[in-house]
Amino acid sequence: MDAHDPASRLAQVRARLDLPTVRRAAGLLDGRHRSIFTGHGQDFDDQVEYRPGDDVKDIDWKSSARAGQPIIRRFVRESNLAVVLAVDTGRNMAAAAPSGETKAEVALFAADVVAYLARARGDLVALVAGDAERLVQLPGRGGTAHLETLLRVVERALTRDAPPSDLGRVLDRVVALTRRSLVVVLTDAARPEPAHEEALRRLRTRHEVMVLAVADALPTGAGPAADVDGVAPLPAFLRADPALHAEAAA
Repeated sequence: MDAHDPASRLAQVRARLDLPTVRRAAGLLDGRHRSIFTGHGQDFDDQVEYRPGDDVKDIDWKSSARAGQPIIRRFVRESNLAVVLAVDTGRNMAAAAPSGETKAEVALFAADVVAYLARARGDLVALVAGDAERLVQLPGRGGTAHLETLLRVVERALTRDAPPSDLGRVLDRVVALTRRSLVVVLTDAARPEPAHEEALRRLRTRHEVMVLAVADALPTGAGPAADVDGVAPLPAFLRADPALHAEAAA
């Protein structure tokens, strides 16, 4: 699909990139993009004499002692960063977000923004998306056609009749990836479960990890509300109860 096509998800992102909130998100992602190179995850190239302006962290002290002058190690950076979208596609994503949209719509737009920024840098984008019954994985590739396909896969998976969430399955699959990457986790889990914390800890030993958690709308708010697990509407008298409203807002 052409990125200039109005139906293109990347074209829709470009049309909304002037929004302040999206600009802030872009800045946050850009910072994570730069920090993935901290600590030299690249391949060693050679050693040269230290010159003013070189990073002192690159000094090889043993080689410097042997040479009698400061020697630094040089590294070759990968030309393209690998970005992995790890998406929770469970049915709970069909619930409402504070904006009035569904959490799935918010998560999908976040995925759109990540893909848009990755394309601008020439980065490769991979996908791991799933729930309790499904798991889909797309390899890291660049180009508009690949990104549009990837985003459509996410869009089709985020439905109200999806199986329950199982973020652990998604994280376990991402842990198996060996290439150092920026992993962007899209979920509605406000507080990771203990098992998820362990998977995130293992992820952070190799990758740069960013968790984007989509919040729930207050069930006591205005407008229709439903329990997506039971697919049952919440009675108006419950949503109007002051005690429940205070408890939900706490």
